[in-house]
Amino acid sequence: MLIAGFEFPDDLHYLVEHQVWARLEEEGRVARIGITSLGIHLAGGEIYMARPKMTGAVVAQGGSVAVVELAKAIVSVKSPVSGTVVEVNARLAASPELVHRDPYGEGWLARLTLSDFAADRAALVHGEAAVRPAMERHARLNRVG
Repeated sequence: MLIAGFEFPDDLHYLVEHQVWARLEEEGRVARIGITSLGIHLAGGEIYMARPKMTGAVVAQGGSVAVVELAKAIVSVKSPVSGTVVEVNARLAASPELVHRDPYGEGWLARLTLSDFAADRAALVHGEAAVRPAMERHARLNRVG
C-alpha cells in the first residue's frame, strides 16, 4: 500500500514508532527485519554503512539490532521483534545502499529466531486497516507528505 508517497507492503508487521518491519518466515518461527522507506527518508535518505548485530546476539523488541550511517547521522536501528540473530545480510558490508534502494527486498538487515511473538504482536501494526492510519499519523507528525 502507498501511504504519504511511501510503500508499505501488506504482509509485514510494523513497529511504527521506530519505522522498522518484520516479515514472518518459517511458519512464524523466524522474522526477517528491516527499515521502512519512510524511516529511511526521516533518517536522511542514503545509507553509507549498515552494521547489524552479530549472529547469536539476543535482541529485545525496541532494542538496537543494527547501526546505520547516513550523510548527517549515525542511527541505531531498533528491532520490531524480540529474538536471537540467526543471520545478517552479508551483502550490506559491500553494498549498504541496498537498505535505501530496496528496503523491503535486498536491503533487509537481519533474521531473528523469535522468542515471544505473541507478546511482541501487541506493539506491532499489521494489515491495511491498522497500518494506514498509524503510518499516516506518523508521517503527519513528522511533516512528511
